[in-house]
Amino acid sequence: MKARRTSPKTNFAGNLLLAHPAMKDPNFGRTVVLMSAHDADGALGVVINRPLRRRLDEVSPDFALSPLAKVPLYAGGPVETGKLILAAWRWRAEAEEFELQFGLDPQRATAIVAEPGYTLRGFLGYAGWGKGQLENEMKQNTWFAVGPVDYNLGAEDGPALWRLILGSLDPELKLLADEPEDPSKN
Repeated sequence: MKARRTSPKTNFAGNLLLAHPAMKDPNFGRTVVLMSAHDADGALGVVINRPLRRRLDEVSPDFALSPLAKVPLYAGGPVETGKLILAAWRWRAEAEEFELQFGLDPQRATAIVAEPGYTLRGFLGYAGWGKGQLENEMKQNTWFAVGPVDYNLGAEDGPALWRLILGSLDPELKLLADEPEDPSKN
């Protein structure tokens, strides 16, 4: 499967942003950001590969007896890190379509748990860009933008997901993605 890099003039909502291997920003190095909104005023998404190793029932007693109790939590980004965002997605192969439901209320998230094929996650915080900021970062090649195609976004976690997707784009990127974060420890 070969993903394609999208144009910097594209609306990135529903796409994945992959941090360039040279990015040193601790908030975004080796991250995969699932974009939920992008317009002239800015952009918003969540980092989907920074697991917190916690579940919803561990952050709020409201979820203790809920079907959502075991939903995993992720560090969604550096903005409003105390804000809980529920999001679900699935790839529908027969339609070659990616479905994203973002900012779900607990009732809708509970209904989604029963539907086949969805990945449901909780995110603390989000990634946000002001007017023109993401477009500028794209011009500087800070990010690679790809459609979600049929990556199993729930199968891999952490930097492994970033390496998997980035490595599928280009053999040279695969080499860069496989380098250790600190080359002096190679």
